[in-house]
Amino acid sequence: MLKQRLLALTLAGVVCTVMAPAVAQNSGSNDQQSAPAGAPPDQGHGRRHFDPEQRAEMLNKQLKLTSDQQPKVLEILKSEQSQMEKLRSDSSVSRDDRRSKMMDIHKSSNDQIRALLDADQQKKWDTMQSQREQWQGHHQEGQGPSVAPDSSEQK
Repeated sequence: MLKQRLLALTLAGVVCTVMAPAVAQNSGSNDQQSAPAGAPPDQGHGRRHFDPEQRAEMLNKQLKLTSDQQPKVLEILKSEQSQMEKLRSDSSVSRDDRRSKMMDIHKSSNDQIRALLDADQQKKWDTMQSQREQWQGHHQEGQGPSVAPDSSEQK
C-alpha cells in the first residue's frame, strides 16, 4: 500500500513536471506553474517543475536505467527543458500555438526516451504514461489528481 502511494505521488510529480508549462499557459501565467497537491507554497516566481537531473533520477529509480541509458535520458530531458524555455520566452507565439508546440516537444522527448528502453522498461514506461493521462483527464475535469495503482491501459 505504501509503495502504491509513493508511486502515485511520484507519478503525480512527474505529471506536474511535464504538464506544468501547458497548465501555466492555460491559466495565463508564464512564470508560475501548478504544483502537485501537498506541495509547499511557492516563494516568488520560482519554477515548480523538476530540473532535468531530478527527472532523470526519478526515471532511473522507477525504470532501473542502465549506466548507458542514464546520460542519454538526461540529455533528452535537458534538450526538452531548453526547447521549452526558449518557447516560453518567445512572445511572438500565441498561447494556443505555444501550448501545441510544448506538447509536441514533450511527445518527442517521451518517444526518444521510450526508444532507449528495453521491453520491460517500456512496459513500465507505458503504464506510467497511461497513469499520467488518467491523472490529466481527472485533473482537467476538476476531479483532482487521481492515479490508479495499476492500469490496464497500454499504448
